[in-house]
Amino acid sequence: MGAGKSVFTPQELEDYEDLTYFTKKEVLSYFHQFKALAPDLISVQRDARLPMEVILRYPQLRYNPFGDRICMVFSSSRDGDCNFEDFLDMMSVFSAEAPVSVKAEYAFRIFDFDGDDMIGPEDVEEIIRRLLGDVQFPQVDILQLVQNLTSEADLDDDGMLSFAEFEHAISKSEDFMR
Repeated sequence: MGAGKSVFTPQELEDYEDLTYFTKKEVLSYFHQFKALAPDLISVQRDARLPMEVILRYPQLRYNPFGDRICMVFSSSRDGDCNFEDFLDMMSVFSAEAPVSVKAEYAFRIFDFDGDDMIGPEDVEEIIRRLLGDVQFPQVDILQLVQNLTSEADLDDDGMLSFAEFEHAISKSEDFMR
């Protein structure tokens, strides 16, 4: 035990430890979890990009209504496919050790479906629809909910949430702050 060659050099592990909220041991654990998604490919090519469909098999993403958006935001190629470093960044941001400000930044990007650096009514409607899943609500009720949520957090009354407004709104949520 322990006599095998490490997947990473000591410098790589140190770099990962410096760039994430993980210890070297945790980095190695996440590598093994990443490798388990496509063992034949990762055994041959450590830096392989796994398709989003494969990444979405990861237990913490499998049933997440925002799994595809999470992959898109963390994918360095912006197509949802992830290499180990993308995966490690994702796990780091969602770790308990990551500061709320970092979590807020990524949550904002995940919820900004149209990529315009604002969360508008269409984004809020998409968030609601994803959270509802298969539950059907009348369109008028969804639009009212969009209006209520947007107006509650929209401090400058422009009908959109900037990052600052989003961050302010979530700072009031105990669930997000945990």
